Formats: sequence, C-alpha cells, structure tokens
Amino acid sequence: MSRRRVIAQARFELRLLARNGENLLVTLVIPLAVLVFFTAVPVLPTGDRAPVDLLTPGAMTLAIMGSAMVSLGISTGFERDQLVLKRLAVTPLRRSELIAAKSLAVIALQGAQITLLVLTALALGWRPHASAAGVLVAVVGLLLASVAFAGIGLAIAGRLPALRSLAVINLVFLAFLLLAGVIVPLETLPTPLALLAQGLPPAWTTALLHSTLGGVGPAWPVPLAILTAWAAVAGLVATMAFRWE
Repeated sequence: MSRRRVIAQARFELRLLARNGENLLVTLVIPLAVLVFFTAVPVLPTGDRAPVDLLTPGAMTLAIMGSAMVSLGISTGFERDQLVLKRLAVTPLRRSELIAAKSLAVIALQGAQITLLVLTALALGWRPHASAAGVLVAVVGLLLASVAFAGIGLAIAGRLPALRSLAVINLVFLAFLLLAGVIVPLETLPTPLALLAQGLPPAWTTALLHSTLGGVGPAWPVPLAILTAWAAVAGLVATMAFRWE
C-alpha cells in the first residue's frame, strides 16, 4: 500500500465531501441545529437534567451517522452508478488504498464535527463528567459506531441504483433520528418502538456517550460490546453485498 497515494486520494475525497452542500447539511448543519434549537427551546422531556446534557451525546451520534452512513453511502452510490469506481480500478490506486483514503476522509470530517459540537455544547453550558479513560472509551465507541454506520450505508449503496440508495439511506437516517434515542429518550417512546430502538446502533452509541461523558445510563462495557458486534456484522454485510459497478 502506497502511503502517498492514500494521502493524496484522502485529500481529494475530503475536498469532495466539503464541496457537497447536501453533505455539509447532514454532517454539520443538522446536528448543530438540533443541539442549539432544542437547548434554547426546552420542549423535549429531559426530566431533571439540563437539555444540553441530554442533547449533546445524541447530536454527536447524529453527526457520526451523517458522515459515515449518509455522506459516505450516498457519494459512493453515485460514484458506483456513474462508473467512477470502475475507472479508478484501472489506475495505480488499489482497492484497499481507496477504502483507506475514504476512511481517512470520513475520520477527518468527524473530527471537525465532534470538535464543533463540543465547543458549541460547552458554550451552551454543557459540563461533561468524564475521566481520561472515559474520553478514550468514547472515542473508541465513536469509531466503532462509524464502522457500523458506514457498513449500513455501503451495503445499501453497493446493491441499489444511486437514486434508490439515496432515498433508502435518507429514510434509514430519519428512522434512526426519530426512533433510536438520538434526541427523544427511549423511555418516552411506546414500548414496541422502544424495544425496536434498543436493537439499533444509534441507541447504543448515545448510551455509551451518556455513560462515558455524563456518568448516566448503562455501564459503558455493555454499549461498547454491542457496538463492536454491530461494527463486525455491518462490515461483513457491506463486504458481501457491495458491488463496485
């Protein structure tokens, strides 16, 4: 694997992500808007917790979903549909190098997302209760969640035409947003929906962040183990389902 080719392609992929208005809307604007709006307008059932304490982990989960599942999945789907991936296959760039470059671009974008959200949350009054070990576990959990969401997005994009994958990925994103505890706590959902949400990766990503950064919710080993399983399964499914052209 050529490090120079990977870095050059990663820079190109990052520029493509930054130039796409839809990508910026899903990855940066929506999570930030959710955090600021629902903190300023306390309409969500937060109990005795400050709205910003409840919303910050969910906004982080939303950002990771936006970059790893929506942005990566949709852009890859259109590249596949327009035979961009097929053309890249005849260049010196190897398939493993392309995957590594896309991964680096997404990780760089996620770093910017999380930094922006953390700074905004701190300005809104968020005060995390986390040790150095807790922060490390949160970072590992976000990386595992990113793999899981990317697997879901690539599995869809690798089997469906670009426009269909666009619609399906956005539908999955909306379902995760509404039903998986990203914004609305699971205990406020009807029991059947709450049980469904508890099997999805967004709920466990948010639970892990609440545990490691806020000191509430289930102990972090449980969410971390479930996210590890999701990352493994989603990655395997994406590998088996994806077609390069």
